[in-house]
Amino acid sequence: MRFLRTQSLKVTVAFALLTLCFVANICTGSTGISLRAVIDYIFGNTDEELSFIIGSIRIPKALTALFVGMSLSAAGLVMQTLFRNRLAGPYVLGLSSGSSLAVAFLLMGNSILQGSLSNFLNQPYAIALASFAGSLAVLFLVLGIAKRVADSSTVLVAGIMISSFAGAITGVLSYFTTAENLQRYTFWSMGSLANLTGIELLILVVVSIVGLLLFLPKLGALDSLILGDQYAQSMGVALQQARFYLILVTALLVGVSTAFCGPIAFVGLAVPHLSRQLYSVNTHQKLFPLTVATGGTIMLLADLLCKLPIEGWNLPINAVTSLIGAPVVMYLILKNRNV
Repeated sequence: MRFLRTQSLKVTVAFALLTLCFVANICTGSTGISLRAVIDYIFGNTDEELSFIIGSIRIPKALTALFVGMSLSAAGLVMQTLFRNRLAGPYVLGLSSGSSLAVAFLLMGNSILQGSLSNFLNQPYAIALASFAGSLAVLFLVLGIAKRVADSSTVLVAGIMISSFAGAITGVLSYFTTAENLQRYTFWSMGSLANLTGIELLILVVVSIVGLLLFLPKLGALDSLILGDQYAQSMGVALQQARFYLILVTALLVGVSTAFCGPIAFVGLAVPHLSRQLYSVNTHQKLFPLTVATGGTIMLLADLLCKLPIEGWNLPINAVTSLIGAPVVMYLILKNRNV
């Protein structure tokens, strides 16, 4: 019972921080909004201008940050378990690079192919589908490499090489494409939590919720997988089915998040470690909800930092997440050389 109370307290604290950051994100910006104004908006008592700012700008952006942070953090936790390496993640293993390459081919390859992709590009889900396909292809490639080598650090090197290869192809596409298409891809690659349409936000929210729920039945299998394949099999885990299932859900979450917001660095890598350090838990049944809540909190805080430096300016979200995530990873390496 003591454990249950302790775990419940940890989850309560994590989601209380998440709620606080969500409200602070809505209130902060070039136009300051009080908590009272937000409450009035909920009950329909605000003027038209404030209603537009809160309902059409602040809340959609805060929801985007919330679900992107949750999705990438959960995906990072699962990938670290799948590869049994705590330095694994969508960014390090090249998953985001695969998404970026697919989107680059869609946005910039269209001019090279003389507009043959125009019909597909005009579809509302084109970028999301391309991003998902790219992330899925890279993840299967890395998993195939992982089956053939014993050293997990080799898998990380392979991920870096895949990222370099994808970057090289993107560079070639950039050289031959038009200035307009290059600009469109550049803005996408810098990362942004703003400007999602209503249907895009709906897709992001629905896919994120479904993906996170799909992870829940496999939390016990993840606890077994982290102790080795033989142990997992002895516990009744169907390895191939479990891995395929986890790969699909991971690629879905990362692909859709990357499609709508660009490749967000370090969140999937750093947040699981932050959660372990903050809450001192290891089993996935305990760690998963805490990681999800912490991921949403970190993204909301990062978006807050993007708004603060200069009024009327927004820093790229990628820059802020890297400033937060890179020191966490370096601290992990220095603290535990066996990771």
